[in-house]
Formats: sequence, structure tokens, C-alpha cells
Amino acid sequence: MKNLIAFKAFAVGFFALIAFSLMSCMDDYEPIPVKLEDVNGNYKARLFTTQGNIKNEKTVDLSVKKDTVIFNDFPIKEIVKTVVTNPVKAEAALTAIGKVKYKLNYTSSLNTTNNVVELNFAPKTLVLQIPVDGVTKNAIVKIAAPQKGFYVGQDRSLRFGIIAEKITVDGVDLTPYEIIKYDFPYCVKN
Repeated sequence: MKNLIAFKAFAVGFFALIAFSLMSCMDDYEPIPVKLEDVNGNYKARLFTTQGNIKNEKTVDLSVKKDTVIFNDFPIKEIVKTVVTNPVKAEAALTAIGKVKYKLNYTSSLNTTNNVVELNFAPKTLVLQIPVDGVTKNAIVKIAAPQKGFYVGQDRSLRFGIIAEKITVDGVDLTPYEIIKYDFPYCVKN
């Protein structure tokens, strides 16, 4: 009986010692401070495209250099399908257009409190030549960035969103028009 009581007391003391030693390890975490140049690099990005009730998801590649996010293949499917409402003709136009390069300019600032780099975007318009029925439609897409983007130092990820606010085709605004949202909630550095 005395051995059982001694064993229980020893076990309680042993587990208490382990618990206290593990708790002391948790206090030692200190994040590595983020720098402005940490944003630069190549990313694999998760993209959610939303237009009205229609939502699509895909993975895209992008790169960041100094003050620009570069898309070598900007996702234009929703834009083209808004301009060309016939699905067969829209797919033919997408094939004819091919890859579209787009550069999204930004200025950055450090937020040391949250250990992030904040990105303030200055989007340029996107100009597309969309071939339909032997005619080329000139589409000008006004891109906007209503919110800041962030490079998070803790997990080295980039997070931002932009919208296609308005589309003008051959000088005429498309109406009715439902904005196209491009959300990049998690871009991981390669």
C-alpha cells in the first residue's frame, strides 16, 4: 500500500515537472522581424474569382519585384465571358487571346506591430483585344484595389484582393455589369 501511494506521489510530481518545463519553452518564441524586401519572390497563389453568385477557384503563379506584382497569365475568363455572352464564342476568344501579362503596382510600408508589410495598390487599366465573329472588340477594364494587401512575416504569405470595377467595350460602358472580384487569400512563396 505504501509503495502505491509513493508511486502516485512520484507520478504526480513527474507530470507536474514536465508540464512546467513545456510551459517555459512556449515563452521563448520571438518572431523574425519582417523587411520590405521580404515581399519579393515567386508565389503559388490561391485565387477565388467571384461575379454575382458565380464563384471559381484556381491556382495561379505570380511574382513580386520591388514595387510590382506581375501576372504572366492574368485570369481573364470572367472578363471575356462578360463581353462575349455566347459560351462557344467566348472560349474561342480566350484561345485566340492566349496569355495576358498584367503588372499591378504598389507602394509598401512596414507595420512592425503586426509584423507585416502593408501594400497599397495603384492598379492600371487592363486593355484587351477580344476577337469575335471576325471583328476585334477593344475592351478597357478598370481595375481597383479597395483594400490594402499584406505580406505576413510569420508564414511568409502574401494576401490581397482586386476587382474589375468597370468594363468599357469600344467606348461604351457595359451595363448592366456586375463587378468581378479577384481574391488572393493565400499566396505561398516558392
